[in-house]
Amino acid sequence: MGPLSGIKVIEIAGIGPGPYGAMLLADLGADVVRIDRSGNVMGGDPANPPSDVLARGRRSVGVDLKHPDGVATVLDLVEGADALIEGFRPGVMERLGLGPDVCLARNPKLVYGRMTGWGQDGPYAPTAGHDINYIALAGALEPLGRAGEQPTPPINLVGDFGGGGMLLAFGVCAALLEASRSGQGQVIDAAMVDGAASLMTMTWSFRHMGIWNDERGTNMLDTGAHFYDTYETADGKYVSIGSIEPQFYAELLRLTGLEGEELPSQMDRRHWGELKDRLRGIFKAKTRDEWCEIMEGTDVCFAPVLAMAEAPEHPHIAHRGTFTEVAGLTQPAPAPRFSRTPGSIERPPPHAGQHTDEVLADFGIDAERIAALRASRAIA
Repeated sequence: MGPLSGIKVIEIAGIGPGPYGAMLLADLGADVVRIDRSGNVMGGDPANPPSDVLARGRRSVGVDLKHPDGVATVLDLVEGADALIEGFRPGVMERLGLGPDVCLARNPKLVYGRMTGWGQDGPYAPTAGHDINYIALAGALEPLGRAGEQPTPPINLVGDFGGGGMLLAFGVCAALLEASRSGQGQVIDAAMVDGAASLMTMTWSFRHMGIWNDERGTNMLDTGAHFYDTYETADGKYVSIGSIEPQFYAELLRLTGLEGEELPSQMDRRHWGELKDRLRGIFKAKTRDEWCEIMEGTDVCFAPVLAMAEAPEHPHIAHRGTFTEVAGLTQPAPAPRFSRTPGSIERPPPHAGQHTDEVLADFGIDAERIAALRASRAIA
């Protein structure tokens, strides 16, 4: 029922950002078929699905991509697909015989999404890397961290997922929309280094306007300001404060007991350090739950800092259904929300090769050929 219902996507199995992009498409209704390497097909009880929730919503076909009949089978699936996504280094798909030229020759309307860290070209393109490297080169890592400390990687959210998988899914959707008008497919070069740079656009604006210092941890949004930071509470937990606007800052002063004192101007950077020390002492005097009682429901711009295990249980998160449970595993629910064609998790993560016969039959491959492919070990 999702907005991408009826769209068929071939996913060449990979790790991290590619599977996340595929998950987003599947959550919104696309029929995503994951091509797993036949060597990874170990069997498994469908009633006990794997715990890799990043693989949810797909069907899996086990294929030997080094077998010519395996490659031919994938090309047969490509003929009936709207999109293909892959996450190998540049040139790998071409060496397998599944590069964009070959696939587009079989299906000129195909959207061919390529997910890499460095992109399809450039000096770094053929080299290995991970999220930390991509965001470092994009200028997105250096500003992250507190003053006087080394840059702090924000786990792998910025490169792999925000600047990677989400950018890939956005690109695929945009290209599918264009293909519906032109009748022509195209190749999407989704590079995490590009996506991480794109996520920094507002920071570039601040820098051009002269309101961003290149020294990390000294700016309003990077823990420099006393009114935009996290504070430890009496029970060793934390709360977050984002009281930027004057009216919200006034509420922060009122609820922390600082209202009425003769304090420096909110935006006077010279006094941010001493004001932060004042707030540290104030927040440390009460537990996190006590601060929730005081500040939740106000315009302070406040939220408790929740652990992953705590987040699904918070009343607001529970009310929104931000998390859901599938096959006994708690996981983020599909997002964003659609009023008429809501997304959903159609199935739990598959075992590698679990749906091989089913998918091949759905794509018009008859039982005799499926048996021959299995006999030749082109599929598993």
